[in-house]
Amino acid sequence: MTNIKFYDIIFPEQEKDTPQTRKDMRMASKASLENALRTEILEVITEALSEHFDVDIITVGSGEISLPITDAEGNEKYPKIKVSIPRGTRNGEGGYTPYDGYNAAEEYKLEQESKAQERAVRKAMREAEKGKKKDDSEE
Repeated sequence: MTNIKFYDIIFPEQEKDTPQTRKDMRMASKASLENALRTEILEVITEALSEHFDVDIITVGSGEISLPITDAEGNEKYPKIKVSIPRGTRNGEGGYTPYDGYNAAEEYKLEQESKAQERAVRKAMREAEKGKKKDDSEE
């Protein structure tokens, strides 16, 4: 697979890093910049996965790839990977709040910790209930 870079996708006929290219990049639309980045990321992922699994990666949608592999029992599986570039969320003032990946990761971590605590509390309550039933049956 060829290793196409960001500039090649948007401006294939221009030199890579010149003042004119930088100016053109500033003028490119947000969507075209995101599409170029998404394409580059998919190409890197595709190349790495096809080398590791020694299979041909298939495109199954816009920004989506799948790899035909077999599990330990020889069953065909098609894991699917989707690359998206979130822009953020709309706020009530007519604008939007840009997506913050670090903030999203922190929120996910806190959510997982909260769920783990809830599971621990439920488990402790079940065990206490079992202990209470056991004490009641012994009397």
